[in-house]
Amino acid sequence: MEKRVLLELRGKTPSQIKDLNLDNCRSTTIVGLTDEYINLETLSLNNVGLTTLKGFPTLPKLRKLELSDNRISNGLNFLTGCKKLTLLNLSNNKIKDLEALTPLKEFEYLKNLDLFNNEVTTIEDYRNKVFALNPSLKYLDGFDKEDREADETSDDGEEEMNGNNDSDEDKLHNMALDMEGLKIDTRVSERSPEERPSLPVLLYTVYGLIFYMGYLLKSSDLEEEEEEGSGNEDVSLSAVYNDNLEEESSDSSLYVDSDVEEEEDEDEEGDDDEGANASKTNSRANDADTDAQPEESTRGKKRKHEDDEN
Repeated sequence: MEKRVLLELRGKTPSQIKDLNLDNCRSTTIVGLTDEYINLETLSLNNVGLTTLKGFPTLPKLRKLELSDNRISNGLNFLTGCKKLTLLNLSNNKIKDLEALTPLKEFEYLKNLDLFNNEVTTIEDYRNKVFALNPSLKYLDGFDKEDREADETSDDGEEEMNGNNDSDEDKLHNMALDMEGLKIDTRVSERSPEERPSLPVLLYTVYGLIFYMGYLLKSSDLEEEEEEGSGNEDVSLSAVYNDNLEEESSDSSLYVDSDVEEEEDEDEEGDDDEGANASKTNSRANDADTDAQPEESTRGKKRKHEDDEN
């Protein structure tokens, strides 16, 4: 048990522990628990194998004590140092008579007692006798005096567990402990209503932060993917770039060739038109020459005839 207690401390001091679970740690006596656990409120020692409660420490704030499935037959007087105990579970133990339960008179805050599967429950008029033993007791073995089952949502007994029956001094001390280290920023509350940010502005700010965080996560994922496949992407990008260049060059060459062919066709048509025009001109000139030659010959004949007459 002592090793288990040290393990459950988890680097804290005993005075900082409020709940302690030592179930199934196996020990016949109380070992490792001391009076230093002054703030302990809940202690569980189920199925440990305890035969006695001798050496049980004084725990002034203990409210809930679980001792089921042990071999306890008496010695409840060792629990009297736990004055604020409200719940005590002694089910499945070895308690045989009411005399062993007599120390329970000292617990003025005790509300819930469980003695199920103890030999004492077979005594005649057992329930009325136990209720008479402690007037503060409200539930015995899960039922009240009228045999009504305990309400799990009931706050009876829980108020004491939460410290509502503490003295004023204890309340102030608990409040001081709870508020220790708590710092409240009052700068926003000190602003005037006009200076405080409106609800739409706050919502816009929150949505903006969420969007920015998502953008950062997405960009980080993209960067990781780019780093993993950078080599392949370089090759593929260069190949795509070259293919695009080849396509553009081929397209431009097609356009250029077609333009050249169209110009050549136009030039040939022009040449044909010019040749035709030239041929027509030449034919006209030849016709003119032929027409001019007879006139010259007739004129020459007339002159020769006149000379002969003279």
